[in-house]
Amino acid sequence: MKPELEEHYPLRKAAEILGVHPITLRRWEKEGKIHCIRTPSGQRRFPRSEILRLLGENVPSGRRAVVYARVSSAKQAGAGNLERQRQRLEEYCGSRGYEIVAVIAEQGSGLNEKRKGLARLFRMAREGKMDLVVIEFKDRLARFGYTYIERFFNAFGVRIEVVNGEEPRSLQEELVQDMLSILTVFSAKLYGSRSKEFRKKVREAMVDAAKGE
Repeated sequence: MKPELEEHYPLRKAAEILGVHPITLRRWEKEGKIHCIRTPSGQRRFPRSEILRLLGENVPSGRRAVVYARVSSAKQAGAGNLERQRQRLEEYCGSRGYEIVAVIAEQGSGLNEKRKGLARLFRMAREGKMDLVVIEFKDRLARFGYTYIERFFNAFGVRIEVVNGEEPRSLQEELVQDMLSILTVFSAKLYGSRSKEFRKKVREAMVDAAKGE
């Protein structure tokens, strides 16, 4: 009987399975965190066993970490805030000796309960693929209802590790924008086109609140 050949994945497919950007996977390969083979043309091919290892199949219980980073706006993501947040969390995990099994970085409002990244966290918890979620601030997971999310994770033996305490002023401004979006939607539903002036007043009030006035 011929030995079964191990399946190998190209760079983008392997990155997709691991939930990271291809650039991140290239960096991991250069740092020796994951091994790959090269085709005659120089293309990377990642063994299934290596991918499973990073996903946590062979990681000691209690140390399988998922990094979760989030920003609210495309402007923040474009300015590099999301990437820097992700890097800080990865460095934090490295300093604690955690094995990062997935990195989830997404753009979306903290009020949006249908975020794909958040849904993936729930799925990984149910499937027993992680031991902890590492975030910078509580509001990165959700603006409201954080306690319910924490209880959900705890029910599957997953803990949340918050790196920092209170959010900085810049993130408090995100809350203003999130609240403004809610008020704008409701005012439009209640008053239709006549709500233009109302929305203007709401925006002015929220800007004043952000300035601490």
